[in-house]
Amino acid sequence: MLIAAAGAWSTCALGDQPCADPRYEHGISHLRPLKYDRDFTHFAYVNPDAPKAGEVRISVLGTFDNYNGIVEKGRLAAGYDIPRRLVYDTLLEPAIDEPVSHYGRLAEGVVVGPDFEWVAFRLRSDAAWHDGVPITVEDVLFTFEAMREHGSVVIRTSLADLDRVFAFGEGELCFVRKEGVETNPTFPFTLGSFSILPQHYWSDRDIGKTTVEAPLGSGPYRLARAEIGRVLVYERFGDYWGRDIPVNRGRYNFQRVKFDHFADEQVMIEAHKGNVIDIREEGVSKNWATQYDFPAVKAGLFKRELRPLARVEGLWWPIFWNLDKPHLKDMRVREALWLLYDFAWTNRVLFYGFYKPGVSFFQNSPMAHHGMPGEKELALLEPWRDQVPPRVFTEEFGQPPSGGPGSRRQNLRRALELFEEAGWRIRDGRMRNIETGEPFTLDFIGVSYYSIRQNLSLVGNLDRIGVETTGVSPEVSQWLYRSRTGKFDGNSVRLGPTFTPGLQLRNWFGSAAADHDYGQNWARVRNPVVDSLIQSVIEADTAEDLYAATRALDRVLLWNFYFIPLGSQPGFRLVYWDKFSEERNDALMRVPYLDAWWWDEAKARRVETGLRELAAGE
Repeated sequence: MLIAAAGAWSTCALGDQPCADPRYEHGISHLRPLKYDRDFTHFAYVNPDAPKAGEVRISVLGTFDNYNGIVEKGRLAAGYDIPRRLVYDTLLEPAIDEPVSHYGRLAEGVVVGPDFEWVAFRLRSDAAWHDGVPITVEDVLFTFEAMREHGSVVIRTSLADLDRVFAFGEGELCFVRKEGVETNPTFPFTLGSFSILPQHYWSDRDIGKTTVEAPLGSGPYRLARAEIGRVLVYERFGDYWGRDIPVNRGRYNFQRVKFDHFADEQVMIEAHKGNVIDIREEGVSKNWATQYDFPAVKAGLFKRELRPLARVEGLWWPIFWNLDKPHLKDMRVREALWLLYDFAWTNRVLFYGFYKPGVSFFQNSPMAHHGMPGEKELALLEPWRDQVPPRVFTEEFGQPPSGGPGSRRQNLRRALELFEEAGWRIRDGRMRNIETGEPFTLDFIGVSYYSIRQNLSLVGNLDRIGVETTGVSPEVSQWLYRSRTGKFDGNSVRLGPTFTPGLQLRNWFGSAAADHDYGQNWARVRNPVVDSLIQSVIEADTAEDLYAATRALDRVLLWNFYFIPLGSQPGFRLVYWDKFSEERNDALMRVPYLDAWWWDEAKARRVETGLRELAAGE
């Protein structure tokens, strides 16, 4: 069920004609009612009267050499990308204080057909490009045609279900889903998320190629200066058409936005400490614990804050096993390996105690399992009772016991029992197959050094019981190749689902994806129970049905020990110079410092004065 507004449903097609007589609404949401009604004037997490002033300086690790975001090649400039989109407008804008709600941006109205067969948008009549030319349905048609012809694999995959797009009425567009393809609740949101491009600008340019000429935009900012690969400076576009529409009012408040690019993370950190950049997310636990005790922090000029978020955190780089390897097919072996991993030690020693214990693929959301299965969960699980581990019905999943020598010895003892039940026993100092004498070995790969390092407690315990291990973090393309082709025993991957996780889960855990080269079921999970529960997630038409399906799936995946969960992030590691103000809200999907904070002149003067005083006192 996709909700157009509280109590209001979209119209259905008349006869065989999609989008006939559409009844437009101001926003859409999946399974949950919209928070904001038709008459809302701004989001609750912005200051509608925020001053438009000042500059924010943001760091980017890496470089850029392209402003064309639809093609596969090149490294796209910040500001043209989706996370930090400054230059373009989209048909819809997500509200970050709701799980899955989008409201009109370029589109003043949106409506969704039954079973997501079609989506219609009505454009705002006053939307315009930076050169003053109106934004029309021809621009939207051109954009989607260009993406389908020249788009990257990711873009073309996102549009795989789209059959056709056509204009009708006064500034209206109809997007029609292919017949016979599976219902996809993300279809309307995907269509609404793409940057709309100017047809007249690209008419004498090749949109299928990268470019270092900044294209014409329509959004709140325009590129003012660039040093390719190093610096981007954007300035607010004073005549921005969408400044006061509800989804934009109180946002995009900085007069200038500057992106500085760095090749080395430590240099970037030192530049931040030196007041060369303003705001960052700290990505490394060690840095979070050790790098932010300099004088400006103690003086209150520089802030280090862990911000809770309402997004689904999921699991942070859990270990997973290649189930196509014969010695890892037995669940008793995988449980033994789970028992041999000491998360508490790993978190304390390697990650400075930052992470929460990982206990759910949907951690930090109502989709996560808790306690015993409820009535709706049991209705999904009971038909499969003889094909799921009994503990699915009797125990809440958690990390194995840890925290003291006794607990670890108990885990080790139980692990050895499980190995023996599965046909493995220590002989001559090596874990060997009881019948064949074959040694038990494990080959780990990881996307980075940290992915291998996080296995230390497991590797140490495996050494104690005679299991020989190897571990390597190859170059990223080689890691991807080995992950896709199954050339590993143990691996790790970041798993952070969305609030519309159905098709995503099928790609991660569905049996069909295990046999597709470009699927992401690298663990090779082939389980009819998992497939059935994922289908229940996809078909859920109420929030309660969705939660029952994800919680049941959560339990089945965890109690099969396909993964060792490790940890989950407790929030966003925000570090910044205290020059800005905000409408503080800890129930958001992200920290909106780029688009909802504003320059605070008094705070900025305090920072400037404080730094002079610290320099004078040295």
